[in-house]
Amino acid sequence: MLDKVVIANRGEIALRILRACHALGIRTVAVHSTVDRNLKHVAMADESVCIGPAPSTDSYLNMASIIAAAEVTDAQAIHPGYGFLSENADFAERVEQSGFIFIGPKADTIRLMGDKVEAIRAMKAAGVPCVPGSGGPLGDDAATNVKIAREIGYPVIVKAAGGGGGRGMRVVHTEAHLTAAIQTTKSEAKAAFGNDMVYMEKFLENPRHVEIQVLADGQGGAIHLGERDCSMQRRHQKVVEEAPAPGITPEQRAEIGKVCVEACLRIGYRGAGTFEFLYENGRFYFIEMNTRIQVEHPVTELVTGIDLVREQLMIAAGHKLSIRQSDVVLEGHAIECRINAEDPETFMPFPGLIQHFHAPGGPGVRVDSHIYEGYRVPPNYDSMIGKLIVHGPDRETAIARMRVALSEMVVDGIKTNIPLQQRIMSDAGFQQGGMNIHYLEKRLKEQKEKALSIV
Repeated sequence: MLDKVVIANRGEIALRILRACHALGIRTVAVHSTVDRNLKHVAMADESVCIGPAPSTDSYLNMASIIAAAEVTDAQAIHPGYGFLSENADFAERVEQSGFIFIGPKADTIRLMGDKVEAIRAMKAAGVPCVPGSGGPLGDDAATNVKIAREIGYPVIVKAAGGGGGRGMRVVHTEAHLTAAIQTTKSEAKAAFGNDMVYMEKFLENPRHVEIQVLADGQGGAIHLGERDCSMQRRHQKVVEEAPAPGITPEQRAEIGKVCVEACLRIGYRGAGTFEFLYENGRFYFIEMNTRIQVEHPVTELVTGIDLVREQLMIAAGHKLSIRQSDVVLEGHAIECRINAEDPETFMPFPGLIQHFHAPGGPGVRVDSHIYEGYRVPPNYDSMIGKLIVHGPDRETAIARMRVALSEMVVDGIKTNIPLQQRIMSDAGFQQGGMNIHYLEKRLKEQKEKALSIV
């Protein structure tokens, strides 16, 4: 087993990793920025190292500082969590070259899956169903690009090969707007990702977002842990996630899961990963693979009983998977609501001092959060301050438990999106299940227009 791990992240995921490490008897090193010295996991870690000032570019994205922290504390491994450097192939490579274990896939795998064009090529070769598209990067010849778009069929979507997180994409409905859209996306991609390569895909108009969780040990063992539905989104950002996905049959789950497992074996995958798909008319279309632990991993943990972070640590220590596919059984239903420090109407971030905090409880309720009374939410990072997760014997019970949990949760002193999550849980469409990725934004627009008409 590993002896000591550097947790190269902050907030709730850093605390989650720390708890998994301590349960395995692994000592921990918390690295933190100057503004994060009062984070809960920093106080609970065996050691802590300040790696720079508040801006993430000078701290959590500072590769040299993080590796130096591992060196001065005699750590064995570095866990990147999600976000920040978790999918940075150069960081994974530097960690390994410095003599430490990177808790995640090999650098070459991260690099392959981080390039959306190459990832699609690799998945097609592995037999994973993909969205009809250009099959490679778009060139500068406008006539050729127009021909490709005609063959795909409008509407199409132009995407940055190095993009992610909902950035670097543009939907094109008519031929007249295609060339300008490609050039604009290329310019934005160059500025945001340092890579102006773009590609084109068919734009699915009413898809759901369904993803498959996988675990692989890099030694010939790989399994899938079922699917999650992440279709409740705003501006391409997930708001609510659940497992299993409403309407997905056991036969569909087994079929797409098997394909993902075979793809893991083909590319020599190591660690936890997620295959993200658009799902429309009973068919799955691969869009990307996340080579890290996901924000929404708790819903999979609750329906399978498998600790995903523990498995990451075991794999990093060189252990083969102890779980067989036949051991994976989905029980009940789980839902996760992301709790953000933001205005629930304008969605503007709302940092500040938390004056009172009360975490909900009861059967099947889990809270993953680093906040406490007296904690000041800084303005420097993502606005998510925690996750509220519930589990029940069925989806109806899970929704009911979430409604109660949200009503009990108290975060005073700042604004949060708890009122938005309460509206979602009471929404007839959400309760029905199986809504597409545009549903939430459409409902929010309708509610805003209705409120304005009343005024």
